[in-house]
Amino acid sequence: MGLLKVGVPQPWEKSKKNLNYVREAGVRQFISTYNRVKDLKGDELLWGDEIEYGIFVLDHQNKKVRLSLRAKEIMDNLNKNEANSPYESEGCNWVPEYGAWMVEATPRRPYNGYSVDLLRVERNMRLRRKRILSELNENEIAPTVAAFPMLGALGDDGSVPPVPVGGPVTESEYIGDGIINPHPRFAALSANIRKRRGEKVNIRIPLFHDVNTPEYADLPGLPPSTCCGEESILLWRFGKGDLSREKYGNGFVIVGCSSSSREFNDFGDPVTLQKWLVDVECDGCKGLFYRSAPGVIVPDADWPRNGDVVVGSAIPDVPGWIRLQNGYYLPMNSDDGKVKFLHKVSSETHANNQQKKALGSETPMYRGSVGNINDVPDLKSALETAVSSLSDEHQTFNDEAKMFNLRPAIHMDAMAFGMGCCCLQITFQATDVDESRFLYDQLAVLAPIMMALTASTPVLKGRLADTDCRWGIISECVDDRRPAERGRKGGPDPDPEVAGKGYRRLYKSRYDSISTYIYQGVSSEDGQMNNRILNMYNDIPVPIDEDKYRQLREAGIDPLLSQHIAHIFVRDPLVIFDGAVEEVDDDTQTEHFESIQSTNWQSVRWKPPPPRTGPNDPHIGWRTEFRSMEIQLTDFENAAFTTFITLITRVILTFDLNLYIPLSRVDANMQRAHGRNAAVNGKFFFRRHMAPLEKGDDGFDEQYTSMFSTVNGKKSTLPTVFSGDDLSALNLTSTDSDVSSWEGVSEKRRVAPNASGGTEENSYEEMTMAEIMTGKGDYFPGLIPLVYAYLDHIQCDSVTMDRMTTYLDFIEKRATGQLQTPATWVRNFIRNHEEYNFDSVVTDSIAYDLMVACKDIGEGKRGAPELLGDVVIKPILASDAYQTKLDSTRVVSNDHIRSLLQRYATRKTKFDETIAVEFQI
Repeated sequence: MGLLKVGVPQPWEKSKKNLNYVREAGVRQFISTYNRVKDLKGDELLWGDEIEYGIFVLDHQNKKVRLSLRAKEIMDNLNKNEANSPYESEGCNWVPEYGAWMVEATPRRPYNGYSVDLLRVERNMRLRRKRILSELNENEIAPTVAAFPMLGALGDDGSVPPVPVGGPVTESEYIGDGIINPHPRFAALSANIRKRRGEKVNIRIPLFHDVNTPEYADLPGLPPSTCCGEESILLWRFGKGDLSREKYGNGFVIVGCSSSSREFNDFGDPVTLQKWLVDVECDGCKGLFYRSAPGVIVPDADWPRNGDVVVGSAIPDVPGWIRLQNGYYLPMNSDDGKVKFLHKVSSETHANNQQKKALGSETPMYRGSVGNINDVPDLKSALETAVSSLSDEHQTFNDEAKMFNLRPAIHMDAMAFGMGCCCLQITFQATDVDESRFLYDQLAVLAPIMMALTASTPVLKGRLADTDCRWGIISECVDDRRPAERGRKGGPDPDPEVAGKGYRRLYKSRYDSISTYIYQGVSSEDGQMNNRILNMYNDIPVPIDEDKYRQLREAGIDPLLSQHIAHIFVRDPLVIFDGAVEEVDDDTQTEHFESIQSTNWQSVRWKPPPPRTGPNDPHIGWRTEFRSMEIQLTDFENAAFTTFITLITRVILTFDLNLYIPLSRVDANMQRAHGRNAAVNGKFFFRRHMAPLEKGDDGFDEQYTSMFSTVNGKKSTLPTVFSGDDLSALNLTSTDSDVSSWEGVSEKRRVAPNASGGTEENSYEEMTMAEIMTGKGDYFPGLIPLVYAYLDHIQCDSVTMDRMTTYLDFIEKRATGQLQTPATWVRNFIRNHEEYNFDSVVTDSIAYDLMVACKDIGEGKRGAPELLGDVVIKPILASDAYQTKLDSTRVVSNDHIRSLLQRYATRKTKFDETIAVEFQI
């Protein structure tokens, strides 16, 4: 849940006066930390998972289930027992979570980088379940479910003990402040999000359309259980619902369909940034040098040439300049304004410059003329076409389309609805800062894929939703953006105390997918940072604090990392504690940095090493946290996905793969992943070639060959592709360099962000979950076969290999639709319940039976072949929570000894009688 501190949080009005200081100090603390630990190298793989549990009370007589608000008491008892069991090789660590009914647990010691540690995962997860069961009352349960299905639907009767709805913290119409964890940070978070926003949060989830769902009675023409047709899934545009709210109120939400060629926000605008065509209109001028800041030229050979298309945004405070998504700047015109450099073009426009380029060219002013590809218009025609189509992109939905995409909504109004969800997260320690940044980028691409595959949140506030995942709910429940920051007119006047005066456009909630890749590449031999992420990948808005960005650059932080930090610092700290503002030492502490870092809840989190406060503190290196996966009903499932992601990170690093696709497509995948049964019915954008192609240069009538096409003993070729719908039409910088490994970093990974090599090599396409996991054609091998190849490569021991095979077989069956996601299982359980009226309503009795079933499946008391296939969960017993000591303390009571012997004698007598009957003695 982030940084927990003991202290007294400042009220919002008081903390506002300290917001700017904390933001400034946070950047100073990051710079100090980075300079202290940037050269750390050689750390071993350490990793761990986090599982969140909800605790509930069963009323067997009335068939009801309620929140149990005993989480703190249970957590304290668990940690006390852990302290009393230091001799055990496996243990658990228990920490608070947002809800007063929630507890988070991690392994007491991290897993190591050996194959046998993969087997520890399920064992430790089962141990955690045993131990939490050991602290429950007889009528309490703790199933690993993503959300309490009745939260907000029960009024004052939603918890034990009951708490009244509302309160000064949330001002909610549906839940009470009393269900929030008593730690002061959580209530302060809730209140300050609401106060900064200027109103309660507004969460609206599409309601599932069943045969008798009353809300759909006034919306004719929409068949039950369908969305946009059989070939697409519903898209819920979480975080972009202001327009539909203003027009239709809290009871409705506008949705989209995945079959659209482009995803739009509620204003009808494409989600990508503005594109600019480079065309320096002067004789002999061939392009532009990058600028590290407006007016500061960077003599880098990899400069944009005439015909290149760059992606960026105009700088509000510096007219005439745009900031690119690789962290550099370009001028729109010459200093005197007479020569135009950049031309705003349609987002459908792709680069016309198809000349093969090499790093090391002399200068933009002396570059040879551009040769044209067949059937590609010249630069002037391309410019005219691009500009003429620009206006087409800003058409908003017409009324008929809006009505077709209008859906009844499940409305929620408090942080608890999102932060009350449980999930599965994994953190990896990298060998150094570069590896941690590289893994950050790769895992960001996988985040929506794995979220869809683990989907488990189809019920909210007593209703069936038309979505399967929790992510967007949490995104909207902590959305503290003011109207102007959300792109709306009106709202409060600019406030100099808050970040950006409350008027800087922020395109996402502070809980969302990432907005920028951060791997910069290693330094080249001449010290230049030539291997940058291309604009084509970082193609979505990245609002930054320009002053913080310049401060970071002046401190020697590279452009992409400076952009990342300046991006998360467009947010305000949400909780400031008395006595911990100017009192914090910026050179030795990171409290202010973490106060903002820990409340930027993105799909992947990059984590610098924390400061060591004492000589006995453990060394902790550069880490990357994977945050998107949903919690599963059993420890087997949670362990399967945890080990799978861990192995995928090793596959990527060992086999020199990269998964880069444009972030606009990653965002599209995040929307698609929420769709009902998206793991089976959805398609996701994914990179076609994870490894460099073995033939071809930059697409000049060459045929490409995938390295994977030789697996079956033959090679096949791929056609040259020039498509306006994806990256295939973009020309990329390539290098003829054949430099060997640089301090253990291979050349492939050195150029991975640039993905140099050609248009086909950098292309992506829509794939089903089955194709992503098991392969497509002979050019994409699939993630699961790659994991098998890796296990074979490291000569994994047989015991571990057997268990990994079981896990991978399970994941493959889920990806291919042979096994259900928990979301589909829960939805089917409810729709098949004898009391369900096909009205999308979950009653008390249905919720009771559902939670009992989830508990029994997790504890191995109930089979679930639809979820697990032929996997059988060994029963989990609270009596096995702690190891039994082989005690030798003398028994002082003879009566006790006689009682024990009598039991044994009784068992022996029964055995003798059985033998006598069997053999007729």
